[in-house]
Amino acid sequence: MNKLLENAIDELQYLESGEVVLVKDLFKGYVWGRIDRNIRLRLGILFLNHINSNPSLGVIALEKTSSNQQKYKKL
Repeated sequence: MNKLLENAIDELQYLESGEVVLVKDLFKGYVWGRIDRNIRLRLGILFLNHINSNPSLGVIALEKTSSNQQKYKKL
């Protein structure tokens, strides 16, 4: 779990200012598809907590999508 969180956080550096993403966008499609649903849900919670507690990352949480996925925006 920690490795997945680290990978997602590392990918933030490649986002451009103003770009909006979901956590799943920070992984290659086949990698995201291999992650168990329960782990993806926990990863989403951990990622949101990390973003909220580290404003220096320059990423903020936005509203959720209609499918209840949290959106994030690079400042």
